[in-house]
Amino acid sequence: MNALDSTSTRPYLIRALYEWCTDNGFTPYVAVSVDDTVQVPREYVKNNEIVLNISFDATSSLKLGNDFIEFKARFAGSAREIMVPISHVIAIYARENGQGMAFPMGASAAGAAPSAEPGSDGSPAAAGVAASPSGAPAHPHNAAEGPEGKIMQLVPESAPGEGDGGSDPPEPPKPPRTRPSLKRVK
Repeated sequence: MNALDSTSTRPYLIRALYEWCTDNGFTPYVAVSVDDTVQVPREYVKNNEIVLNISFDATSSLKLGNDFIEFKARFAGSAREIMVPISHVIAIYARENGQGMAFPMGASAAGAAPSAEPGSDGSPAAAGVAASPSGAPAHPHNAAEGPEGKIMQLVPESAPGEGDGGSDPPEPPKPPRTRPSLKRVK
């Protein structure tokens, strides 16, 4: 078997990062490019993308197969069947720290426009839909540029220290100075 005949590494990497997230107590999220072959609630799709929480607590009957990610999840209290082709997974990462992996768009998924901002309103509408920890867009910055399997950390578009020339972040405000007092309780 040569390299052209071998199966894609994408489903194996997705399963490995899912396991890493769950072993470390993190919440695994997947960013998905949506087109007609993706079965997700369309009302939560923004700019042809959706971010899904695939943690044990948010899903039921999760199957991370070689061709599809399948599970059941509740959206606004209603149970829905979700089916995502592996080729449409843009990224998998931990909600808590943004660590994970982004994937280039496959030829079959290239029709959907990447670089959307799923969950950009900061308030997930359902158990299976998510935004980044800061409420900022949870998407890779053009994941199609790198080679397949490139490891990257996903960060909000306005990360601390990004626009100020690398200086230290501002000091948090100090509490007002007041004279301490004791209250006698009888």
